[in-house]
Amino acid sequence: MASNVVARRCAMFFFALSVCVSGARYITEAHAAGAFAVGKCGAYGQAYDYNAEHEARAAAQKQCKGECTTVTMKRACAAMSVDMTNPCGAYGYAVKPNISATLNAATRECYKYGGKECVIRAWACDAKG
Repeated sequence: MASNVVARRCAMFFFALSVCVSGARYITEAHAAGAFAVGKCGAYGQAYDYNAEHEARAAAQKQCKGECTTVTMKRACAAMSVDMTNPCGAYGYAVKPNISATLNAATRECYKYGGKECVIRAWACDAKG
């Protein structure tokens, strides 16, 4: 009889624990929308860990001065690279699952479009990025 009570208590404990873990995962994923806006002459805006993608897009676009392209990132990173010899010339940007791949891809894009001394201007990662 005592072992039945212990078994039920253990089962209830593990059920409650699994509910808590599932709830924590949902809360973390709910705050995983981000956006990165890039424009000429090194203009950029960033927003991460927003509740919704459209909120992140609006926040990033608001920070970016001029005509900007906005990309979204969910559980990822974004980066922008500009040419230091001509900041209003070539630039590149990328969105990848981790920061190192993102920085490398953004720099390659800058060189691809004619950059001579491309450097990272800005970067951001959203939740778990």
